[in-house]
Parts: sequence; C-alpha cells; structure tokens
Amino acid sequence: MVTGLHAEVAEGVGTITIDRPAKRNAMSADMWRALPAILDDLAANRTVRVVVLTGAGGNFCAGADISELADIHRDDDSHLSTVAERALAAFPKPTLAAIEGYCVGGGCQLAAACDLRFAAEGSRFGVTPAKLGIVYPAPATTRLVRLVGPSAAKYLLYSADLVGAGHALRIGLLDEVVPADGLRERVTEFTETLASRSLLTQRATKDIVDAIAAAGPVEESARRWLAEVAASGEVEEGIAAFLERRPPDFPWTAPAR
Repeated sequence: MVTGLHAEVAEGVGTITIDRPAKRNAMSADMWRALPAILDDLAANRTVRVVVLTGAGGNFCAGADISELADIHRDDDSHLSTVAERALAAFPKPTLAAIEGYCVGGGCQLAAACDLRFAAEGSRFGVTPAKLGIVYPAPATTRLVRLVGPSAAKYLLYSADLVGAGHALRIGLLDEVVPADGLRERVTEFTETLASRSLLTQRATKDIVDAIAAAGPVEESARRWLAEVAASGEVEEGIAAFLERRPPDFPWTAPAR
C-alpha cells in the first residue's frame, strides 16, 4: 500500500483513510495513482456495502501536494486527480466523505466525487486554483457545478477563499454538519443504516440519479434495473421481513463494476 493512503474493511464498511498529517493530508502523485486500485479492490469485495473516505490527524485533505503539481496536473485525461476522481464517482456502491478540518482543492474534488458528504463543525472548504494560476480540471468543474450550481461554483473558483461548514451546507456542498466531536458516531450510525438496506436499490438509484444529473437518457437503465429486480428476490425478501417484523436479509450482491 502507498504511504499516506490505506483501506480497511469492518462490518460491511470499507474505510479509505488519507493519512499524511504532516502535510494536512495533501495527496502526492503516488497517492492519486493508488486510489483507483484501492477502489477496485473494495468494489470486488462482496462484504463491502458502503465506503467512507476520511482523513487522519484532524484534517480531510488539503489538496494536491504542490511540490508534485507538475506530475499531478496534466493537460489531458491522464491528469492524476481526474483519473482518481472518476474512479471514486464510478464506484458501484454508496460512498460518503467524512470531513473534518481542511477540505481544500483536490480534497474538495474527492469529496464532491462521493455520493454524500458529512462534516464536523469547524471544517473549512475551498477550491483554490486561482491562487496558483491554474485551470481547475473540466470534469471536476462539471461535478462542482452540478453539486452547488453555477453561481456558487464561480464564487468558490473565482475567490479561492475558504468557507465554513455552514456556508458549505447552505450551497449544497455538504449534506450534514454535526458537532465537532460527533462525526465518527454519526458516520457509523448512518453507514450501518446504509448497509442494512437493499444494495440493488442503492446501486440502481446511483445509476439513475447520476444519469439524470448528467442530463442523459434514463429509460434503458431503468428498464434494465426493473428486470434485475424481478430476477433478484429482493422484493420478496423485503416484504417477508416487513410482515415478519424482522430485519431483511437481501440476497442480491453486485458484480464488481
């Protein structure tokens, strides 16, 4: 495993930790390169129902390591942060960014690629290419605009200013803000909930919602998922569990991709 990035699995939750606290978890070129393979391993692990991306040492991620920017920032689809971002966005199961401290630049790029974002009070957010005179990657800009809207995206990109968790929640960059000492407990509670639900429903929802957000066609995808539901036994188990007043044991498990 690459120094500064590691993964573990426990009770259906895969946790990827950015662990480079001396640099506020800034992502090196090797870390960006390693992330897609880590995600592939977690996708192939059928015990994993949800993935949490978080940071060690009181920060989420301060962005790309500026000292390695020439390697990370490229002018085509081999841009290392773009490759990693796309792999995270395409992960076939629910993903959640658990954020405290700094979530800046490439850190925001990673958080935005997750399905959901929970943050501790006191967290700070920023998208800072204007401080360096570089152009934020088009895929990351597209994702940011879809998440917060054109005006809020321009505010962040034009100014490169850091904003607080309340501001981030107001513009839609965050889904929940929790007390500073309650983030771990809330994330554990929520991921337990996700792990108890139908993975088929979650995966179909992710596929269809992402297509809608991209203004793409959804009819074919919806038909495919309805056929999958009919063959899966999920509905029968869900109804039986409800009538018998017990937790469901949903039978569907997803292929890796």
